[in-house]
Amino acid sequence: MSALNDLMANYQHIIDEITVKTGTKGVFDVKVDDTMIYSKHDTGRHAEEGEVLELFKQHIGPDVQTYPDSK
Repeated sequence: MSALNDLMANYQHIIDEITVKTGTKGVFDVKVDDTMIYSKHDTGRHAEEGEVLELFKQHIGPDVQTYPDSK
């Protein structure tokens, strides 16, 4: 769950809700506001360390600062 930890450590100030659902065959999908930003099914592999965090940063844009820098 390092992707979840990365997101909460860096963006807890803008995340309203995170839902973790189990799936079959090791499904690992990450959606933000109904937009799929990572899918193990589509890539055929597990996300690399920091990959989901980087995709999240790209999705929200460069103007959103990380926590606690947002204070």
